[in-house]
Amino acid sequence: MHRITVIGGGFAGLTAAITAAEAGARVTLREAHDTLGGRARTAESRYLANDGPHALYSGGAHWAWLKRRGLLGPVAPAPLPEIRRLRLHLHGALRRTPPLAMVRLLRRTAAQAPVDRDFTDWATGEVGEEGARAAAHYAGVALYHHDPGSLSAAFVHARLRRAVSLPPEAHFPRGGWGALIERMAGRAWDLGVRIETSARVHELPTTRGPVIVATSLDAARRLLGDDSLRWESGRTTLVDVAIESRRGDAWIISDLDAPGWVERFTAQDTTLAPAGEQLIQSQLPIAPDQSKADGVAHAERLFDLGFPGWRERVTWRRSSVAAGRTGAVDLPGRTWRDRPAVRRGGDVFLAGDQVAAPGMLAEVSFNSAIEATTLALASSRLEVSP
Repeated sequence: MHRITVIGGGFAGLTAAITAAEAGARVTLREAHDTLGGRARTAESRYLANDGPHALYSGGAHWAWLKRRGLLGPVAPAPLPEIRRLRLHLHGALRRTPPLAMVRLLRRTAAQAPVDRDFTDWATGEVGEEGARAAAHYAGVALYHHDPGSLSAAFVHARLRRAVSLPPEAHFPRGGWGALIERMAGRAWDLGVRIETSARVHELPTTRGPVIVATSLDAARRLLGDDSLRWESGRTTLVDVAIESRRGDAWIISDLDAPGWVERFTAQDTTLAPAGEQLIQSQLPIAPDQSKADGVAHAERLFDLGFPGWRERVTWRRSSVAAGRTGAVDLPGRTWRDRPAVRRGGDVFLAGDQVAAPGMLAEVSFNSAIEATTLALASSRLEVSP
């Protein structure tokens, strides 16, 4: 039988393994950790806090792919009754409405934003400095970068428009992303994929057959010995807390003074925390000269505004820094096509969220995994199922 090895058991790796097995290949998936999921893991505790992605956007190709296979599972849409609890932090205070200039900018189509200019320069010329700054910081929900305005206008604006689309594209797998990963792993098992956990790979397999490297870009660079496998990403402090419920708590706080996003995820999925408690997860991008403590302090300032008395209500808390683990960002003059290519020469292919594939957030991992598997199967004259 045609053999394919997949290195990495995250969203990209499982997508590749399922796709290859459906085409008739014999697949072995090797994961370095003792559990699958990669950045799509969900904490195994009373509080189902996602370690990485939160929203699953319905406009991406992965949505239809998962749905056709019965893997999408129950998802929670943005809770419309909670819209009135969405707050924007501007000039040091919370407000309900965005600056008018930011709204005007949203009328510009994605095609109107140039690739070769930074977002701040282009947006300031369109609607003025305040609207440009507010829009850039709001887009931080999909960028995890400390200075979104310095990135390509086309890159930022496309994500800004999707983040504010109506009806909202964002949906949330009930039970966290871990539940989605479990369904994907079950599908892989049913197809005969051999899954090996706690199986860190230090060198490429010597057995015949294509290899799909579905790891972080840093891990792929070390494994393949290829120093060109680099791309810009963000550096973000992640602060998660569970608090006792209280009427009047905010649902979302988007910081328009500096990039930062706070969201009460139990508003859309009450299963994420025990009854009577709320799970809040937040991401606060930090600059190269800033520390984790700076991001934590930023989060706490926003908590003070949106969740009065939260310190006395805390039942669980954790914080961490995600460096280079938040997906690719494109500087002016660059697009996803300039990122490290999927085809690495010979029978080696690359998949992940910093690879040359279109899409937003987890869509890049999915699209690169499908492309890598298509190329790996081509030499065996096998075809990817739709």
